[in-house]
Amino acid sequence: MIKGINGGKYISVSGGSPSTTHISPGSVGSGMLRYNGNMNCIEVNDGNMWKQMDMSYAQIQLDPEAESILNWARQERDKQRLREKRIQENPALKKAYEAILRAEENYDMLDRIVGDDVSSESEQVQASP
Repeated sequence: MIKGINGGKYISVSGGSPSTTHISPGSVGSGMLRYNGNMNCIEVNDGNMWKQMDMSYAQIQLDPEAESILNWARQERDKQRLREKRIQENPALKKAYEAILRAEENYDMLDRIVGDDVSSESEQVQASP
């Protein structure tokens, strides 16, 4: 059962006949979806009222960019899990990983310093006549 779907950048809704899926752009609530348990159907808000979507054709899915991001995140998570397992099993890898973490901390600190310097210089250039 769908309790709620808030449409947005990463969800696309398609299907049904045009008369049941027309959405008025910019209207309050337009594009929101709900599952109507009494009628056993998905409804879409057109900005004025809830309209039924034809269940045999309606599709709710992630857009390609969201799928790509989720696939990347899954791969990164799997790599991180494998790395953590190997670090726990091998003391040399643990030391190398600790060195990486220290280097990243140093990088972040230097980046903030350099970033502050660049901001100050650009403010001085803009302030000069």
